[in-house]
Amino acid sequence: MSLQAILVLGILVGAVALFVSEKYPIDFVALLVLGALLALGLVTPEEGISGFSNPATVTVGAMFVLSAGLQKTGATAVVGQLMVRFGRNYFTALIVIMGTIGVMSAFINNTAAVAVFIPLVMMVANRRKIAASRLLIPLSYASQFGGVCTLIGTSTNLLVSSISEQAGYGAFSMFEFSRMGLVLFVTGVLFFLLFGKWLLPERKAQELAVAFQLGEYITELRVAENSPLIGKSVLESRLGEDHDVTILRLLHVTKTVWAPLRQALTGGDVLLVRGRLRELMRLRDSAKLELNAEFKLRDETLQSEDLRLVQALIAPESDLIGRTLKELDFRNRYKALVLAIQRRGENIREKLNSVQLGLGDALLIQIDQNQLKTLRKDEGLIVLDEVPGAFLRHKAPLVLGILAAVVGLAAFNVLPILVSALLGCLAMVLTRCLRLEEAYHAINWQVIFLLAGILPLGIAMQNSGAAGSIAERAVGMVGGYGPVAVLAVVYLMTSIMTDTMSNNAAAVLLAPIAISTGEQIGVDPRPLLMAITFAASTGFSTPVGYQTNTMIYNPGGYKYTDFLRTGVPLSILFWIMSVIFIPRFWSF
Repeated sequence: MSLQAILVLGILVGAVALFVSEKYPIDFVALLVLGALLALGLVTPEEGISGFSNPATVTVGAMFVLSAGLQKTGATAVVGQLMVRFGRNYFTALIVIMGTIGVMSAFINNTAAVAVFIPLVMMVANRRKIAASRLLIPLSYASQFGGVCTLIGTSTNLLVSSISEQAGYGAFSMFEFSRMGLVLFVTGVLFFLLFGKWLLPERKAQELAVAFQLGEYITELRVAENSPLIGKSVLESRLGEDHDVTILRLLHVTKTVWAPLRQALTGGDVLLVRGRLRELMRLRDSAKLELNAEFKLRDETLQSEDLRLVQALIAPESDLIGRTLKELDFRNRYKALVLAIQRRGENIREKLNSVQLGLGDALLIQIDQNQLKTLRKDEGLIVLDEVPGAFLRHKAPLVLGILAAVVGLAAFNVLPILVSALLGCLAMVLTRCLRLEEAYHAINWQVIFLLAGILPLGIAMQNSGAAGSIAERAVGMVGGYGPVAVLAVVYLMTSIMTDTMSNNAAAVLLAPIAISTGEQIGVDPRPLLMAITFAASTGFSTPVGYQTNTMIYNPGGYKYTDFLRTGVPLSILFWIMSVIFIPRFWSF
């Protein structure tokens, strides 16, 4: 093995370790990889920046814009609202939800579709008296089933198609995935219809205060007649600075005051206070306050005619991701107070202002009724008590027509998908379905920089012979059992990597190895590349295996083991079906 190949393998191992650790953002890791390749001379400058001009990268960016047009005009919400009408019981709701999201995810970004559907599914669950936990995992998984049915259904399909074309094996057509995709889609739907009753948890909806476990952090304290706070306001008494507590409400003899910063306190006033138990007890003793031992926190305690308690999720591509409440000036920006944050089932109630927000985080928000409309309009948040409305519903048919034209022109080989997608984006702006700044904002730049930074690693693996060396060892282990055995191993490796790191990164790292492996055993590598696309686009076994899993974790009240219980058997079933049918649809 050459020195260049050893260096490339070292970078490969380091990249995988950083992706799995999640210590740094995935786009930053990709740029680190690119920098190392350029610094060590493992790729030329032209090869290094080729990821930014790669057709897959540009097309993925265009598809984000097309998906945003569908969202803004309300086309996705209009289609999604059919679920409410036809989902009469659990089984019909399951079929309608999975069928609808599956069809939509075949043509638009599935994270965007799931973001629209989560409030709709919550509403269906509430109206039909079905636990949301019985419907949200099927929603997430079905969006992945649909994504593998077309070339544009997921960025991974476009990415592997581009790698195949660069290697001389041709690009994939628009509906080349459809036969195998439909096999997996039907398999997935039948899996939930037959076994979902036993595998999916049934967790009843709880009051928000209970779900976020605020009982230990919010209590009532009565101002005693000899309290040193009498005659002072909350600001003057420095309760927040000296005791690290927040006064949410003042219950006076004649009136109730929320956020009572300047209201003078009198004997007998009852304060609703949020803080750590230790701080609350210290405040009680030093300020001569009396604890209400019979106090029991309920949602209505935190609400009034003008004040609402809502749950909101951090949406994909949100500008809130990676920033803290303090940096965002959240309280002044939204005129709202965040009481707690829930992340993958873990409740965060302390030092909220310093917590960096992430995709799928659930915020428990206390907000003025008049400001709720502003909160709902923010595309960075998904408010779970409201079905998204359409701002430009009259243009929904136009947007659907543009998308149909993009797909049709590419499917009938009139134009390459890159060209038709870019023309579709231009049409969105020219018809004022999207403003130009909205189009820029719609692009998930993290994914774009991930693709641009990691694609040169695939080039380096091919040029240095590292991919060939790995393939040679893989062939030595399983090649003697035939190409189907190799396909089974490639699919399994991709599936495992997808559940622990970025699916796009897994595909880019394994595609060159699959091509070299196919060449080593003297067969067409396209079936192996297909195994990578299907495995990388269906991450079921963990809440971090795919973005849509992360998004439904908190609304469904799931535990990590829920994904293992449903995802592992489904992943094994997909593996078996792929090993059987991929060689039938794409011969070696």
